[in-house]
Amino acid sequence: MSKTQNFSVIYSDESLLAVSKPSGLLVAQDRYDVDAPRLDLLLSKEFGKLWAVHRIDKDTSGLVIYARTSEAHRALSMQFQERKVKKSYLALVYGRPSWEEKKVSTPLLVDGDARHRTIAHKQLGKESLTEFRMKGSCGPFSWIEARPLTGRTHQIRAHLLDLGFSILCDPLYGGNQKPFFLSDIKRSYKGDLFEERPLLSRLALHAFSLEIIDPTTNEKRYFEAPLPKDMDVVRKQCAKLFKVDPLG
Repeated sequence: MSKTQNFSVIYSDESLLAVSKPSGLLVAQDRYDVDAPRLDLLLSKEFGKLWAVHRIDKDTSGLVIYARTSEAHRALSMQFQERKVKKSYLALVYGRPSWEEKKVSTPLLVDGDARHRTIAHKQLGKESLTEFRMKGSCGPFSWIEARPLTGRTHQIRAHLLDLGFSILCDPLYGGNQKPFFLSDIKRSYKGDLFEERPLLSRLALHAFSLEIIDPTTNEKRYFEAPLPKDMDVVRKQCAKLFKVDPLG
């Protein structure tokens, strides 16, 4: 996996490109901030013309794939449209679900309120499906794997909110953006609380893996984006203190 300042290249060949992006970087142009830094523009400087086949939220880190030819674009776009792509995300949420697995089919309306959030709406919402799996609790927090079967904007965040959960450091759907500190989970923390630095201060949602059909060979391909440093530090601390590892 090669690295640059703003993204990590996980895989590249003549037909497709798989990269991992940091939180805070747009995948494509934003209608509210047309001049904001964008992943597609950064990539095009190195790889030339690219075709987008899907998106992830600006605040979400992780895996994004692009087509490098028009033929690959058609094939990959069809896979996403027909729900043949398997996507897995990892989130750290407030609270502890009573379920081990949950499938949510609440219809979602994109840009449904004054804050431009995606909201649950049975009348006007579009079909939306997400499968959740509990990976383990760490004190007041829980690791959850999310597998979206449709691709609505903010789908995972909106469906979690519909279940009564919010992702850490999510001011849009969680109500606050309180950073995650080691003292939040370590009872014996002996440091100065006023000097303590947060382990995580951005949306705790990571696009972890994608499985597609290679548009050239028609074989299954699996791509994985390692957790970025901040989320991985939290994972290691949770594993140490609670013997819970979402990747274990």
